[in-house]
Amino acid sequence: MPYIGISTSKKLSDTQKDALKSALGEKISVIPGKTEKALMVDIADGHAMYFAGEKRELAFLDVRCYGSTEFANQKAFTEAAFAAVQQTTGLSEDSIYLTYSEFANWGTKGSMK
Repeated sequence: MPYIGISTSKKLSDTQKDALKSALGEKISVIPGKTEKALMVDIADGHAMYFAGEKRELAFLDVRCYGSTEFANQKAFTEAAFAAVQQTTGLSEDSIYLTYSEFANWGTKGSMK
């Protein structure tokens, strides 16, 4: 199960949130074995965000995946995610940040995998 947490200073409409969720759901498939059916997306908008001591309009994506994948797949997803956030929020790519974490173990359905 992949998880994508999105924090942004932008206030998004429900339509924008749905569009972002759908775009990320489509793009997650560039990572082998990952699909929208198992994707959890958490969008937290309207946050006060600061970078280099200044309040700015930003977005931060925290991507977490069970298992490992090739760097090329991570890179392809990152580029697709940046494009989706840019298109949905109007933020420039220098205002978007992303981390990608992989986990050997993942808790689900009452147990650990």
